[in-house]
Amino acid sequence: IDLRFPHHENEQAQSHGAGWGFAQHWVHNAWVTIKGEKMSKSLGNSLVVAELLKRYDAPVLRLALGTVHHRSTVEFSEETLADAAGLWDRLSGAVTRALELAGGVVDAPSEEIRSRALPEEYSSAMDDDLNLAGAMAVVHATLKRLNTALSASDASASAELALGLRAQLDVLGLDPLAEPWRSRVIGAGAGASDDAALEALDHLVSALIDERAQARAAKDWARADALRDQLTAAGVVVEDSATGARWHLA
Repeated sequence: IDLRFPHHENEQAQSHGAGWGFAQHWVHNAWVTIKGEKMSKSLGNSLVVAELLKRYDAPVLRLALGTVHHRSTVEFSEETLADAAGLWDRLSGAVTRALELAGGVVDAPSEEIRSRALPEEYSSAMDDDLNLAGAMAVVHATLKRLNTALSASDASASAELALGLRAQLDVLGLDPLAEPWRSRVIGAGAGASDDAALEALDHLVSALIDERAQARAAKDWARADALRDQLTAAGVVVEDSATGARWHLA
């Protein structure tokens, strides 16, 4: 926000002076801070996105930075990213479980998802100066209802709620079943990719998951925990559910 004048206004003046058009909408975000101090090149505390993406998945970074009000200061920390990672796992996990429970109806193409009507509260929040906090409150409420439907094994309700959740997340570029996130979320673990490498990975991971299931059945908890730790160390997240274990890349 502190670059609005003179930097951005100067860019606008130069463009108009050269006879060029300019962006019709230019949103200025507030500061991103680290330990309460503004992140900036001059202070030497700036972080490069390319480096952060080596440590965190892209949708996690988008959630951490892009789902707060643009006029609000964002405190960037490991805790912020951990919270965002947990939220992404809950969102993508719920949609994936709905896909497993209700089948292909949940896996509607993006064009169909974008034609769905959004909740009035969601649209009103987004129309109110991009009030992302208000929109995310609707996302959380939808997620809670979806988890309730999943717990009750209500396939019909789960499908409808999952489609609604996908539509809300799509506005933010975070629909778990749309590219580029789809292969990260369901990948070969749900049989949705034809990539040979992912199929090979699925074969290896599934064998370890089966071995872990056998260890759990035999109440060999030490062996089961060791196998899970082995998968975690390899960047594979295993989630246990009533229908069995499922996995995705961290």
